[in-house]
Amino acid sequence: MKKNTIFAALVLPLAIASAHAQTSGARISGFGTGALTVSDEDKAEFARPNQSSGVRKDPRTGVDSNLGLQADYAVNDWLSLTGQGLVRKDGEDNFGAELSWAFAKFKLSDQLSVRAGRMGLPAFMISDYRNVGYANTFVRPPSEVYSQVPLNSVDGVDLTWAQEFAGTTFTAQLAAGRSKATITGGAHADASDVRALNLSAERGPFTLRFGRTEAKVTIDDSASLNTLVSTFDNAGNTFRISQLNDIARLVENKKKKGTFTSVGLSMDWNNIVAQTEYAKRKLPGISDATDSWYAMAGYRIGKLLPYYTHAKLSSKSSFVNTLPTACATGAAAACTPTVRSLRGTVDSLRANALGQSQSTDTLGLRWDFASSADIKFQVDRIKPQGKGLFVQAQPGFKGPVLVGTVAVDFVF
Repeated sequence: MKKNTIFAALVLPLAIASAHAQTSGARISGFGTGALTVSDEDKAEFARPNQSSGVRKDPRTGVDSNLGLQADYAVNDWLSLTGQGLVRKDGEDNFGAELSWAFAKFKLSDQLSVRAGRMGLPAFMISDYRNVGYANTFVRPPSEVYSQVPLNSVDGVDLTWAQEFAGTTFTAQLAAGRSKATITGGAHADASDVRALNLSAERGPFTLRFGRTEAKVTIDDSASLNTLVSTFDNAGNTFRISQLNDIARLVENKKKKGTFTSVGLSMDWNNIVAQTEYAKRKLPGISDATDSWYAMAGYRIGKLLPYYTHAKLSSKSSFVNTLPTACATGAAAACTPTVRSLRGTVDSLRANALGQSQSTDTLGLRWDFASSADIKFQVDRIKPQGKGLFVQAQPGFKGPVLVGTVAVDFVF
């Protein structure tokens, strides 16, 4: 979809709600972050998930800055409409506008509601507000966990039930539909048969949450992936080596079933703020499983909140390279060197998948200098294995890498 079309879709619900702003049922709100991010590394770029480029030694505003607008309109006691637009740097390497929410909510009872349209995909503990910097202690959700699902929204329906019992509020959410997102390099992740379960229990300052998301995922418009698949297929057909065709089918990422399971716990008790989340992703192919987690703790001193976070991502691969090191006697002269080269390519792919592993130690300070705004100072020390989650890495890159950020968050 063209950017101007997306922008029009973004503005339309806001304009509709604005026209009814004098009524009691309409409300317009927004959020944003203005940030400056810098790294001490020049051989790779630090970026958020789904960004094609990031920051090196020259400070940049694009990594952590965004602007969101939301319109809510209550039609009556049981029907409401919501639209949310978000502007941020995306996988096409520029600032793009996206329609992140656009749904109708039907209140069936005090405990039960149904939404239809585009909603946030409830894959994580803070899925609904992970882009709202003011709502979070840290500058950005830890990438070690939040990079594992590139999908932000789901087009379909969801059902939410909430009930209080013995001082604890229990909430269950079921979502189903499909989703699509632009990922690094301008490729698209297209997920069909998306099903998500989100369970939470809230009691006083504590919230416990469990989530499970399943989908059939296809990667489209990836020039490098398409070239790789074609190379394996052509060589397999030319030299009659079935393993080459098998590898092509494995890495083409066409409707591969993926699962993402996570559990989290948060606490805001007296002056103590704490949050932790553990997640496991399973995908077929070169990188079929990841384990990731983070733990954050802070202590509120008046309007100041110093905090520390440790996060870790571990990639695993059960993929076995079955390509032969030499061709059978009598094969074409070009067969053996070609197969050896492609075997090296497969080993490199596997190494790159495992190289996504990394850990991060974060020190930060949040200052709530106004009733609806804060300023954050954050330093991350990132230790990648291989290139980790960095983008556009050059030969010779290795960690650790220091990343510094100053951000102003606001809501209105």
